[in-house]
Amino acid sequence: MAKHGKKYNEAVSKVDADKLYDPKEALALVKETSYAKFDASVEVHMRMGLDPRQADQQLRDVVILPHGLGKTIRVLVFAQGEGAKNAKDAGADFIADDDEWIKKIEGGWADFDVAIATPDMMGKAGRLGKVLGPRGLMPNPKAGTVVPAADLERAINESKAGRVEFRLDKTANVHVNIGKVSFDVDKLYDNLASLMGAIRKAKPAASKGTYVKKVTLTSTMGPGVKLDPNQALAMDRAAES
Repeated sequence: MAKHGKKYNEAVSKVDADKLYDPKEALALVKETSYAKFDASVEVHMRMGLDPRQADQQLRDVVILPHGLGKTIRVLVFAQGEGAKNAKDAGADFIADDDEWIKKIEGGWADFDVAIATPDMMGKAGRLGKVLGPRGLMPNPKAGTVVPAADLERAINESKAGRVEFRLDKTANVHVNIGKVSFDVDKLYDNLASLMGAIRKAKPAASKGTYVKKVTLTSTMGPGVKLDPNQALAMDRAAES
């Protein structure tokens, strides 16, 4: 078992491992127990009551976090002609419009956070599935990252504003970044509430039993803080009332 340092152990001592915290209390504790020398990310980890082996129990959707992620999002767009022009005008950081870009990415280059493609470019972008898929960067219609040229401006703007994809992994978990520890608690709360609302609305019809079993908040390198799953799922309703 890995040994943790003094700072980590001090942070852990502030967290009651048996307690299910309410959202604001948990967020404040995540900020308090972050000891990284950089502006750490705040992460949400959820254990879902879904079977990832079943096609009708998949969970994949997107949410726009109202306060963004606290970092510059680099967007690459696979497009040609009108699409490439629209992408450039909308502020895309990189425009992959020829085979040289495909070869570059095949070679391991992935200095971007979001990849968007027009439908006519999916033939070429599809060749990169083995490279981009494991990194969660493969354009996908379900995630809203395969769009017509006319929709590129909206898709790029949403991505840069804090558009986040979430999906069920093979171990029935969902992992999402909701901001930075430098955010105040209210902004983190708003982002978390938006995420939990999207999780609730994306519930598969075939879901049986407890939908969200566990919710844990943590900062990069920091200890986990457990949330009450029922309170977490009700957050967006509480925020709207």
